[in-house]
Amino acid sequence: MSSRPRARPAHAPGPTYLAYTPDGRQLITVGLNNVIRVFTTGSDAEPVNIDVQQDAHTAVAAANSFFVAGSEDGSVCKYSLSSNALDEVLVRSTLPVRDVALSPDGQWVAVATDELVVKVINTEDMTRVMYLREQSRPVKHVSFDHSGSMLAVSCSDGIVYIYSLSSEEPQLVKRLDGLIKMVETDSQSNAKVIWHPDGRALAAPTPTKSVQVVSRNDWANQKYFSSGQKGDFTAVAWSPNGALLATAGDDLNITLWDTQTQQAVVRSTSDREPVSALAWHPTDNLLSYTTYDGELYMHAGFVPNEHQPLLERVLARAPMLNEPLSEVSGNVRRPMMNGEKPAERRRAGTPDSLDDILGPDAMSEGGDPFIEDDDGAGYVEDINVNGKRPGADLQAPLVKRSYSSHKWQPRIHHSFQPGSTPWRGNRRYLCLNLTGFIWTVDQETHHTITVEFYDRAAHRDFHFTDPFLYDKACLGEHGAAFSCPPSSEHGSLIYFRPHETWTARTDWRTTLPRGEEVTSLSLSSSCIVVTISKGYVRVYTLYGVPFRVYRQKSGPAVACASWRDYVLTIGNGPIGGDGSTKLLYTIENVKRDEVCQSEDMLPLPEGAELQSVFWSDKGDPCIYDSEGILLICLHWRTPGQAKWVPLLDSSQLDRLATGRKEESYWPVAVAMDKFHCIILKGGEKYPYFPRPLLSDFDFKIPISSHVDMEDDDEENEVEKLEENFVLNSLLLDLQDDLVSHTNSTQAQKVELSQRELEVNKVLLQLLAAECREGEERGMKALEIVTLMKDHSGRMLEAAGKIATRFGRDTLNEKIALLAERRLVGLVDEEEELYDPVSRNLVVDR
Repeated sequence: MSSRPRARPAHAPGPTYLAYTPDGRQLITVGLNNVIRVFTTGSDAEPVNIDVQQDAHTAVAAANSFFVAGSEDGSVCKYSLSSNALDEVLVRSTLPVRDVALSPDGQWVAVATDELVVKVINTEDMTRVMYLREQSRPVKHVSFDHSGSMLAVSCSDGIVYIYSLSSEEPQLVKRLDGLIKMVETDSQSNAKVIWHPDGRALAAPTPTKSVQVVSRNDWANQKYFSSGQKGDFTAVAWSPNGALLATAGDDLNITLWDTQTQQAVVRSTSDREPVSALAWHPTDNLLSYTTYDGELYMHAGFVPNEHQPLLERVLARAPMLNEPLSEVSGNVRRPMMNGEKPAERRRAGTPDSLDDILGPDAMSEGGDPFIEDDDGAGYVEDINVNGKRPGADLQAPLVKRSYSSHKWQPRIHHSFQPGSTPWRGNRRYLCLNLTGFIWTVDQETHHTITVEFYDRAAHRDFHFTDPFLYDKACLGEHGAAFSCPPSSEHGSLIYFRPHETWTARTDWRTTLPRGEEVTSLSLSSSCIVVTISKGYVRVYTLYGVPFRVYRQKSGPAVACASWRDYVLTIGNGPIGGDGSTKLLYTIENVKRDEVCQSEDMLPLPEGAELQSVFWSDKGDPCIYDSEGILLICLHWRTPGQAKWVPLLDSSQLDRLATGRKEESYWPVAVAMDKFHCIILKGGEKYPYFPRPLLSDFDFKIPISSHVDMEDDDEENEVEKLEENFVLNSLLLDLQDDLVSHTNSTQAQKVELSQRELEVNKVLLQLLAAECREGEERGMKALEIVTLMKDHSGRMLEAAGKIATRFGRDTLNEKIALLAERRLVGLVDEEEELYDPVSRNLVVDR
C-alpha cells in the first residue's frame, strides 16, 4: 500500500459525502457548507465549485452527465456536469433527506427521508414517481442492485425492505429483520445494504460488528466478515469487481478484506475523525473517502501490489456457503502436490494426463479449468492432497453431489386489467375506453373516484369517496363495475353501479369467499365477469345474481374481456422456447354455455407481451401487443377455425417514417373501422393527467414495405390497391361471420352487401392497373377477375368492358368464357336460372 495521501479540505467540519461518476473521470463531494465540489480524477488542480443555496448536504449520487444531491432542507436537486449548474429540483420533502441512490441507467433516483415513504423519482420527468410505503419508521439508506430492478431500503427500525421495481407498481419482495442495527437516521453509524457486483447476494453491517452476506436467491445468511472492532461501521463498499470489501468504523480503522477468504489484507487508520463515506474508482486502484472533519482523501494504490491481481479480475463471486471449491474454478492458487506444479498432475488411476488431452496450459494457473462448476450444481468434487476424491473409489464415475439452490423458474405473464394504468404520483386511471374514463386519487386514508363520460347528454358524470380502495374498474353503457383486494377488515369486493334504474336501489356489492382476490374484471351489456386468484371464473348478471362459477383450464389467469354474452379469458399455458409461458385463450357464450374456442394459443411473437385485450364495437376479439401490433380474431364463432389477423402495425405508421418522432400508442378501442388510441410521446408508457385526447388511425394491414413510400408511381399505386383488397376482404369476412351466426338486422345485411361491393371495386381498380401495363400482365389480370364475388354477373361484365377499353381482346375473351362457366356453376350450386342475354335472375326456385 502506498503512503497515506494528503488530506484535501473539501467542506466545513462535519459529515461529508462523495460519489464517483460511472466513468471515473470526476468525483463529487458535498458537505455542510453551501458549495459542491467537483474534482477531476488524476489532477491536482483546484476542483470546480458549484455555489448552492443549501448549506447542509446529506447525500450525493452521480451519473456521467449529472449528479443529484440531497440536503437537510428536504430538497433533492439535479446538477449538470457539463454546465456545473443546477438543472432542476426533483423533489421537496418536509423533513431532511438522509440518502439518495441512482439506478445504474441513471433514469431513477431513490430518496430516503425522515418521512415514512420512500420516493423513487424519474430523473428526466420528475412527475413520474413511485412510492414505497411498507416502512413503519423513517429510512436511513437506499441502494439499487446492479440491474436497477431491486431496491434495498434500510429502515431505522432495524429492518431491511427489499422492493422489486420491475413494474410501475413496486412490489415488496422481502423483509430482512435483524440484519442491521436499529439506528437513528442522523446517526453516524452505517446500516447501508451493498449489493455484490455479481448480483447473487447483498451485504450489510450487523449489530454484532460484522458484515453479513445474504443470498438473493433465498435470503439466507451466507459468509460474513468479522471485524472484531469495538465501534460501529461508518461506511462499507465493495470493489467494482466484488473481489475486495472496504469497511470503515468509528474507531478510525479502515480495513480491506479479501472476499473469498474473508480475511483482512490491509488495515489503515484515518486522522482524528471517522470516515463518513467510501468510494472505489471504477477502474483504477484508487479508494477515496471523506471524513467527519470535512476532508477528502484520494488514496491511490490503496490495494498492495501482492493483492492487486484481485482487483484486476473481471468479476469475483460473492462469498457464499457451500460454494464449489475454487480448486477448479481458477479463483485461487492451487497447492503443490509432491513437489509438482499444478500443470504436472496426473489423474489417479488412469495412464493419461490432462496435459495429454488439453495441452500443457489447460490446467496451469490462470488457464481455463477442465471442469468448472459454473452453475453451482455440485458436479465438482473435493480433491485431497493426493489428487483423490476423499472416500471415493478411484474407478467410480464422477457423480453429482448436491443440487443447486438456484432453481430455474419459467417466466409467466402476470395478470393485468385492460385499460388501467399504474400509480403515478397519487393518481391513476382505472379504466379508459370510448364510453368514458374512471380515475382515482389516493387520499392516504381513502381514495376518491371520478367517472366521466364523453357523451354527457347520455350520462352524467359522478364522483364518490372510496373507503374500500378499488383497484380495478370497467365502464359500459349500462353501468360501472369495480373490485378491490381483500384487507384485514373485509374480503375482496365486487361493486356495480348502474347508470339508470327504475327502482330505489341503484347499486349492489358482493364479497368473495375468503382467500380469493380478483385478478381481472370485465363488463358487458349483460354480465360481469371476474377471474379469481384461485383459478375461478365467476359470472354475475348486471344486477348481482351469481350466474356461473367454473375453474379456468389455463392459469394463472392473465386477463378477461366480454361482449354481450361472450366471454374471452386468457391464462398462462405451456412453456415456450424462450422460457416464458405461452398464453392460451378461451371464448364462450356463458348464457348458452357453449364454447367457441377452447384453450387456443394466443399468437404472440417471442419476447412480446400482451398489452391489452378488448372487443370491437361489432363484437370481434382484439389484442394489442408490446410490439405495437393490433390483431383481430376471425372466424372465432366456429370451433377450431379462429385465426388472428393483423389490422395495424403501429410501428409502420406514416407519421413515424421520418424517424423524427418518438412515440408509442396506448390502445383504447376498435370502432367504426378505426383504431382508437392515446399517443404517448417520448419514452412514456402510460397516459397521465391531464386527460389526453383520443386519436384514431385507419386500419393498415402490413403487406409491402413499399406502400409507405412518398413517391406516387404506378407500382406504389398497385401495392396500395392490393393492401386495400386484403383489408376489405377481412372486413367482409368479419361482417359475413356476424350475419351468418346471429339474428342479424337489415342494416347489418345491407352493410354486408356494401362490403362485398367495396371488394369488387378494388379488384376492378387492380384490373385496370394491370391492363395499363400491357398484354404481358394478362395472366395476373385474369386471376384478379376470378377473385371477384359476383352473384349477378355484373362485375364480370364490368371487367370485360375494362379489358375492351384498353384493347385487351384476348383477356376479354377469357373473361367472357369465365362468365359462361360461372353461370353454369351458379345454376348447379345455387339452383338459380339466369337469362343468358341480360344475365338477370328470372327464376328463384
